[in-house]
Amino acid sequence: MDALVKPGVAFASWWFAPVPKARIAVFRAAAYLFVPLDVLLLHPVSSEHASAASLYQPLIVGKLLHLPHPAAALIEVVRWSLLILSPVAATGRLPRLLGGTIAVLYFEWIVIAFSFGKVDHDRFAYLVALAVLPTVGRAAFRDRTPSESAGWAMRCVQLAVVATYFLAAWAKVRFGGWGWVNSATLVRAVLRRGTFIADPLLHHAELLHWAQWGIMAMEFSSPVILFVKPRYRHLLVAAFVLFHLSVFAMITIMFWPHVLCLIFCFLPTERLVAGGRAEASSEEDPPPAQAEPAVTSSGQ
Repeated sequence: MDALVKPGVAFASWWFAPVPKARIAVFRAAAYLFVPLDVLLLHPVSSEHASAASLYQPLIVGKLLHLPHPAAALIEVVRWSLLILSPVAATGRLPRLLGGTIAVLYFEWIVIAFSFGKVDHDRFAYLVALAVLPTVGRAAFRDRTPSESAGWAMRCVQLAVVATYFLAAWAKVRFGGWGWVNSATLVRAVLRRGTFIADPLLHHAELLHWAQWGIMAMEFSSPVILFVKPRYRHLLVAAFVLFHLSVFAMITIMFWPHVLCLIFCFLPTERLVAGGRAEASSEEDPPPAQAEPAVTSSGQ
């Protein structure tokens, strides 16, 4: 019986590994402040979209949930509600009420936006983040108290980040076959969207070919980041961020909300906030043991 119980206990301790509440507060502020940026610049949808019925192709999830056709009034209500509520929620006020409302509204916004265009998989982890952040409740920027509910929320986002990488690699193999890594995939991307940084690589196509294999290997091995020690995890996060910045510099494609989740759910971002009572978290390396005072022969 103990052999069955111990794995379950170990899994529960991993799933609910406590993190400081301040990390949630910092992540929450970044996540909610990103909403206006996305609504206004990255995925803008206006009331004019309601009249473009021929371009509207509802997503499967929209059909399953029987979401209404995006009328002009609905689009404006969702847009202005997100623009008004998100900055307020970033301050930490009414975390469950405002957070839950924003999660529902943003989900509707993304369904509308993606129904008029392609589906971007860089929103998956971000949608998960908006869904789980309200479950934590209040979290102050200087509250270093370890919280299992905060740890669970962070773990959910971490799994979503890893799933985005791993399933992207799986999709490449499933729909494109191994030809994705053995063909001119990146050459075509550079020809279409290449910058002055990437254009010289067209004269060295073999580098782009090996880069395709490197991307596939990175995506398939991404679950490793969940189980390594914090110091190595931080290095892997830096490598992933460097990869995304390189892609943006070469072909102007950037997974903005995905990178946001990558940084704020894997790194100890509570250290960005000065002050507060620091307490050890099971997510971080334990502090070094202090040497015990020497015992003298006199009086002992």
